[in-house]
Amino acid sequence: MASPSAPTDSGAFPEGMEQQGKRNIIIIGGGIMGCTTAYFLTRHPKYKPSQYQITLLEANAIASGASGKAGGLLGLWAYPECLVPLSYRLHRELAEEHGGAERWGYRRVECGSIRAVVKGVDDDQSKAKVPTSPQPKLDQTQPDPSPPPLPIQNTTTAQDENEDKDWEKLPKQDADASDLLKRSLLPQDLDWIDASLVDSYEEMGSEGRAETAQVHPFLFTTSMAQLAKESGVDIRLGAKVTKISFDKTRVQSVEYEKRQTGETVRIEADDSTDVVITAGPWTGRLFPPTRIHGIRAHSVVFDADVSPYAVFTQIQLPAGFMPEHRVRKGQKKRHRTRVDPEVYARPNGEVYACGETDSSIPLPETSDLVQADADQCEDLVAYFGTISSALKAATVKERNACYIPQHMRFGKEMEPIVGQTSVPGLWVASGHTCWGIQNGPATGYLMAEMLMEGGKASSANIDKLNPERFRV
Repeated sequence: MASPSAPTDSGAFPEGMEQQGKRNIIIIGGGIMGCTTAYFLTRHPKYKPSQYQITLLEANAIASGASGKAGGLLGLWAYPECLVPLSYRLHRELAEEHGGAERWGYRRVECGSIRAVVKGVDDDQSKAKVPTSPQPKLDQTQPDPSPPPLPIQNTTTAQDENEDKDWEKLPKQDADASDLLKRSLLPQDLDWIDASLVDSYEEMGSEGRAETAQVHPFLFTTSMAQLAKESGVDIRLGAKVTKISFDKTRVQSVEYEKRQTGETVRIEADDSTDVVITAGPWTGRLFPPTRIHGIRAHSVVFDADVSPYAVFTQIQLPAGFMPEHRVRKGQKKRHRTRVDPEVYARPNGEVYACGETDSSIPLPETSDLVQADADQCEDLVAYFGTISSALKAATVKERNACYIPQHMRFGKEMEPIVGQTSVPGLWVASGHTCWGIQNGPATGYLMAEMLMEGGKASSANIDKLNPERFRV
């Protein structure tokens, strides 16, 4: 697979001296929402580089937060329903138009959930090899045919109870082993999960909504940014927005710090200026009424070439199970007996696994200051080592953490916010939680429609995501 470099600061116009006579659109945040918004703005029939100046401000680098460290799962069974069908379709169309199978690993995958009961775990089950960082290289897979194109292109807290179930170790190299695999609850080609431990398997989704696909999130997001840049978007990296000034009638200015020099740049706004906040978990800091904040999530990436499945797990561990790295450090175990991590095979010979969220470390100032808890990453390695011989033997090539944007009100997670706020010319597209990559294309597409067509989104009814509904 081609591995495009993230776009560099293009500096098309002098900073703070935006061209007179053009309509200015300033996008804050270089994650999936900002990059797809920029991309679809340049694909809108009304867009002309001579009449529009689109500037994307990113405090660090493109896809340096959750958009580069997510799993990249796409599902017709995802949420919210008002975004999912359009976004799933757009993923397919983007892959067809730009060679996404080769460029960012777009492909269909099977997806299901398992329940596994583990007994008799080896003492060294959680050992992992020294991590390396090879360059991803994805195999090309042809996407499915699409309909006619559009006008523009849980926290896993363990349970206390234990299941009293017998477990028999599966022989590995005789006829009985082969027969057991054929009778397994698992699909026959899902051979990298130890079938003898699984007592239930269910396909994800419901009838008519079970289709699942995937992309490599970093490569997809950086590709969207690169395509937007090629069409005239001014991408400024290391540009940390510090202040958005506004009154009841319009946005007055946007200030950002050039992190390399410490210089402050002020972009003056007028009646022809729109500002779009797509800053993920940092959205609430820039515009507090959104009540969007970040919650940390950890992941690991194994170097393993396995069949194309995404698997949601419920693993019942032995009562005395303790990951070896915690034993060595004299620590207490983090969980009790049940854990629910997720694991997705990718087409470049790697497997992505993610675990629970935690709120122990506040959101840092920028994405490059995010710190991963090594012990939480090793917990993931240990847990998957109990149900997968393939992953137990695999090298761990990445250990990551990121902050997922959550829209919280009254102690409850709410839908994302997409649309114009109560301040004329100030827009928000954020709070998509774990479905940011899945719903990024639809969000960017609809934002482009609203920005270019007088605030109206015509390709999907997203009234329930309207900021006015939440008095934002």
